[in-house]
Amino acid sequence: MTVGFVGLGAMGQGMAASLLRAGHRVRVWNRSPEPVAALVAQGAEAADGPADAFAAEAVVSMLANDEAVERLLLDPALLAGADASVHVNMATISVALAERAEALHAAHGLGYVAAPVLGRPPVAAAGELNILAAGSPAALAAAEPLLAAMGRRTWYFGERPPQANTAKISTNFLLACAIESMAEACSLAEANGVRPVDLIEMLSGTLFPGPVYSGYGAMVAERRYEPAGFRLPLGLKDVNLALTAGADAHVPLPFGGILRDAFLDALAHGDGEKDWAAVAAVARRRAGLPA
Repeated sequence: MTVGFVGLGAMGQGMAASLLRAGHRVRVWNRSPEPVAALVAQGAEAADGPADAFAAEAVVSMLANDEAVERLLLDPALLAGADASVHVNMATISVALAERAEALHAAHGLGYVAAPVLGRPPVAAAGELNILAAGSPAALAAAEPLLAAMGRRTWYFGERPPQANTAKISTNFLLACAIESMAEACSLAEANGVRPVDLIEMLSGTLFPGPVYSGYGAMVAERRYEPAGFRLPLGLKDVNLALTAGADAHVPLPFGGILRDAFLDALAHGDGEKDWAAVAAVARRRAGLPA
């Protein structure tokens, strides 16, 4: 089908390329022109703006945060003039904005699917993302060929789009907690003469197998925070999303406040361009270990 794609950041570029490989005709738009040119070289068409992207049969968006989604995609005039049958929003956004987006799309007769993803840019480029999706059965059916092209598996969380955003926020909150706990455990080990790399090798090979402890654990143990696959400010954004969602639902998240302050500490020490695993440096400072 003809697909509009809005947002060609580190993730969006690979996702749009996956749609091209699957045989879709992809019309791309991005605020900066360089990623557009790179996708055009692969066979995409350049869109004149978001409205041109929404004139396709379906539209996919992958923007950075609430502000970008609201400013670029939730304009009532844009939605009223859309020819697309469905908009697949793959950004990690707040539950409150997800609810607003759901209502605005419904008011203009446009199908809406929330489909945030798990995976880093190389995974997106390979079309191997795990996709967390929610929406009406009709909207999900329209989006399914696109999700299949971009992901290894789609996990369904209900008929209301905010349910997928809630699942993604909960997942990233758990990831942040895991990174913090590994950082504290590695600091405890190092302060008592145990090499963090040895501790993480044992943990990821016994009690905690899988990509979180083997991947992020190695980054923490080796203090390897660059290049950033997921920048630290984005981690703070997701922790704040979890805290806000918890407050709105009267769900206490005691670790959330600790995580927020650790991320703020890392930013205050100049780690904003590093991977969010760099929050581990805060635990080292608290323990009096060398930087």
